[in-house]
Amino acid sequence: MKKHPHFLKLVTFIVSLLLVSGCGYKPSSKYARSVIGSKIHTHVVISALDPQNTVLIKDAVDSAIVEIFHASLTDKSHADTTLNFSLTPPSYSPIQYNAQGYIIAYRAKIVLKIARESKNIKKTYTARGTYDFSVVPNAVITDQERFDAIKFSAIKAIASFVAQVSAEGSQL
Repeated sequence: MKKHPHFLKLVTFIVSLLLVSGCGYKPSSKYARSVIGSKIHTHVVISALDPQNTVLIKDAVDSAIVEIFHASLTDKSHADTTLNFSLTPPSYSPIQYNAQGYIIAYRAKIVLKIARESKNIKKTYTARGTYDFSVVPNAVITDQERFDAIKFSAIKAIASFVAQVSAEGSQL
């Protein structure tokens, strides 16, 4: 009896496809999108103390909306959901010292307050993000290091928000 390797591959593929589709797996972005919708308006409250950080947060939020939620950004009148973001002032704490006692690494921490308004539902979330970075011993944190720390910790905070919304969507 002759073996048919193509037939075996086809049968294996079909069986594995049935197993994966039969388990009900959905990516978390699907759950989040069921809560958020496909048209989103974002608004970031500008901090009078640090307006540059607000711009970084706005850019990070907008790119996350497109990449993670697979949604489109729109004006408020056409949006399924409006997300209002406000940023607490970032904090920096030393996490590593060298042998001479100089700080060589910091942890940046930000907290985002997010208010979600969709249809008749208003809900608030708190998302935290941290980012660890190295500095030259006995040096001041540069603007570029500070901007990068805020940007990357904001991305982590937004990922935390996505996880919260996905968990909410999985319960629907």
